[in-house]
Amino acid sequence: MRRLAALLFVFALSLAAQAAQAGVLVTVNKTAQELTVEIDGVPQYRWPVSTARWGYNTPNGTYRPQRLERQWYSRKYDWSPMPYSIFFAGGYAIHGSNEISRLGRPASHGCIRLHPKNAAVLFDLVKRNPGAVRIDIIGGRPGAAPESRRQRGSRTVEFRPRKRVVVDEPIMRRRVMPQHETFEEIFIEPPRARSRRAAQRDDF
Repeated sequence: MRRLAALLFVFALSLAAQAAQAGVLVTVNKTAQELTVEIDGVPQYRWPVSTARWGYNTPNGTYRPQRLERQWYSRKYDWSPMPYSIFFAGGYAIHGSNEISRLGRPASHGCIRLHPKNAAVLFDLVKRNPGAVRIDIIGGRPGAAPESRRQRGSRTVEFRPRKRVVVDEPIMRRRVMPQHETFEEIFIEPPRARSRRAAQRDDF
């Protein structure tokens, strides 16, 4: 009886803890280059970001925060500072950046860059609500037309193979090697006599 009461008490505490945590939805739109935050379904923040530039990739999908680092440095990219890092997929993170002028357009190696002040707000929000944060990354490269739009606007071009052009080439007659000659005998044959003018022209 006491065990059952203890289990019920622990279950009630866990439910209360879950109820105290707010549901946080972080949406990163790569097409719009912005990050929005909803708390319990109510929009709270909208910030410009920088996702992966040409040649790199910010992966789409739904993620959960894996670990938090208040101050981190990129070992892969010249120890660049990554304050308020929220890692969500291996080395990919949402973090603050000092390159504020580039926010609003792709500029990173794959991470999601924020203004340091906005990154600090998001970091504290995620830290206060562990297990209740979801990160959705959607969209594509800005300015790139969707696949359906590209197919709709493209014209179908019929492929016509080129006609093969046959060129009549003169048939070169090969010298037939007599049976009594060998390969060496042909090439040690003494040179024919040449005119004096030709001999002078061939001297180097």
